[in-house]
Amino acid sequence: MTSTDDLYAWLLDADPALRWQVERDLLDAPRDHWQATRSRVATEGFGAALLRAQDPDGQWAGGSFFPAGFFDGDEPRQPGQPWTATTWVLRDLREWGVDAAVLGDTAARLAANSRWDYEDLPYWGGEVDVCINAYTLATGAWLGADVSGLAAWFPAHQLEDGGWNCEAEEGESTRSSFHSTLNALRGMLQYEQLTGDVGLRASRHRGQEYLLRRRLMYRATTGALVGDFVVRFVYPNRHRYSALIALDYFRDAALHDGVAPDPRLSDAVDLVREARRPDGTWLQSTPLAGRTWFPVDVDEGSPSKWLTLFGSRVLRWWDAASADVGDRPGSTSRPPA
Repeated sequence: MTSTDDLYAWLLDADPALRWQVERDLLDAPRDHWQATRSRVATEGFGAALLRAQDPDGQWAGGSFFPAGFFDGDEPRQPGQPWTATTWVLRDLREWGVDAAVLGDTAARLAANSRWDYEDLPYWGGEVDVCINAYTLATGAWLGADVSGLAAWFPAHQLEDGGWNCEAEEGESTRSSFHSTLNALRGMLQYEQLTGDVGLRASRHRGQEYLLRRRLMYRATTGALVGDFVVRFVYPNRHRYSALIALDYFRDAALHDGVAPDPRLSDAVDLVREARRPDGTWLQSTPLAGRTWFPVDVDEGSPSKWLTLFGSRVLRWWDAASADVGDRPGSTSRPPA
């Protein structure tokens, strides 16, 4: 690719689940144009294939978080966790932009038929894992399920440092996790966007501050990089944290809240910018192990259209804010606080 036009043409030659986001976020296409592309996700490509795989009882692969039979030895084991059960499929369909109406009475069928592997708890009530609860909160809001009780779980289980940790409920940690905190934030933001309920906003902002104090990358104690996962960009990221996925969240949150980018994001922005190749693409890191319905991105080391979408829209957002600031007399090149 030798130009921005070539890059965008490459991105547009993609599944509708990705294409409509390119049209909206990079090309500023009219709303009716990208909405028309978005509507195709349910009838073509990745989205349509997952919809066809739904079980009559509303689930996928016969289970809520793991496929049926996973724990009794009937499910063939592969390295990693299977990504084929209900929660993961609904997360993908939601993030790919499928209209909830296409799912029909799925929310009611899951209420009647799906239980968590943990203590056989009812699906829309969530369980004890913050990441699972975050996916369920957002998906329930999307499908119109009553997840108001689950929403109250997040501020009640927020740790003293402002974040969340999946291991906290088992008494294994009192410190927050980058992975768990970002998943919680993404679920809470989606809940607010879908329902208009701002009751979680203060908790969400406190969780954002946990990551911002660490500039999305560093340990509070030593200032060292919190882990190599920060710099390993992968799609699908599932539960995995990275600087890129965190920045994509902060872009979404800032646009929703109507605020400028926080200057403490600058180190992560620099990291993402440095990872961009001369042709404008980002490379796929090591995909997470585990059985999937089908591949939705490239193998390790190849240019990823998904990661290139995320990286391009993050830098476009940040640079536009920087330009706005730079146009003002006496301003700096960094976005305002």
